[in-house]
Amino acid sequence: MSVALPGIDQIRDAAARIAPYAAITPVLRHEALDRMVGAQLHFKCENLQRGGAFKFRGACNAVWSLTDDEAARGVVTHSSGNHGNALAMAAATRGIAAHVVVPEGAVRAKLEAIERAGAILHRCAATTAAREAKAAEVQQATGATLVHPYADTRVMAGQGTVVLELLQQSPQLDAIITPVGGGGLSSGCAIAAHAIDASLSMFGAEPSGADDAARSLALGARIDALVPDTVCDGLRTLIGEPNFAALREHRVEIITVSDEEAIAAMKLLWQSLKVVVEVSSATVFAAVLKQRERFAGRRIGLVLTGGNVDIDALPW
Repeated sequence: MSVALPGIDQIRDAAARIAPYAAITPVLRHEALDRMVGAQLHFKCENLQRGGAFKFRGACNAVWSLTDDEAARGVVTHSSGNHGNALAMAAATRGIAAHVVVPEGAVRAKLEAIERAGAILHRCAATTAAREAKAAEVQQATGATLVHPYADTRVMAGQGTVVLELLQQSPQLDAIITPVGGGGLSSGCAIAAHAIDASLSMFGAEPSGADDAARSLALGARIDALVPDTVCDGLRTLIGEPNFAALREHRVEIITVSDEEAIAAMKLLWQSLKVVVEVSSATVFAAVLKQRERFAGRRIGLVLTGGNVDIDALPW
C-alpha cells in the first residue's frame, strides 16, 4: 500500500481542522506512580476523547478533508471497534453516511457504540483479507471514500495531533510512548514529535502475542504472516507498510509486554489514576514498569489510547 507520510504542516492543519469537534484531553500525574517507576509520568488521557479513544482525531480529519462531492457519497472503513465508532461519529458531524465493516468476534461494547453512532454495519470473517475485501465491495457499491484505520495520510496526521497537545501541556518531556497496532498513532506521533524536538526518544508498546512491529524492526523488513494472540483486542492488527516506514525512519523502539503485565498495569491505573482504560492502552504503562531502568529519572509522556471497556468482560 503506497501512502505518503504526513509532515508537520499537515499535522498542524489537522489540529486546526478538528478543533471544533475533538476534545483537548487532560494530562494526569500521580506521585506514587512516579516513585514506583523512578520517573516523571505524564499520562495523556485519550480515553477521555470523544468516542472514548484517540481514533476520533484521525477520523475527523479524514472526514473534514473531503470535498463536498466526496463527502456526499459517504465514507467506508473496516474496524474492530474504536476506528469504526470514531468514523461514524465524525461522519455525523458532517451529516454524511458511514459504512463500517466489522469482523466476527469484535468486542460487543464497541459494536454497540458503532451502531449508536449511526453507522451502517457490514459483517465479515475475522481476517484482514476478509475485512479489506468487504470494504472494497461496499466502496464499489456506494462510491464512498475509504478511510483506512491506520495506513491513510489524513488519519496519521489526525493522530499526530495528540503530540502537539501533549507537548503544549507537558513541554519538557524526554520520551513519549504509545501503543502499537496498525501504527497510525505511533507513526503520526513520531513525525510530530521529531518535527518539534528531534532529541525526543520515541517508544512503542506492543503485546508479545502480537509483536509484528518489534519483529519487523529487528528484521529490517515488514512481516505479514503473524497470527495475533493477545487479549489486547485493539492491537491485533499488523503494522501497516507506511506506518512501519515511519517507525524505522524515526527510530521508534518497541517494548513488548505480556498480556499478564498489561492487565496488571490496567488494574494499577484504575486503582491509582481512577481512570478506566482498555488493556491495549495499559501496555504503555506496563512497558515502563517492565523496563524501569530505561526510564529512570526521565520525563515520560504515556498515551492512554482508549477507555471503551466492556465491564461485563474485564480481562481478569
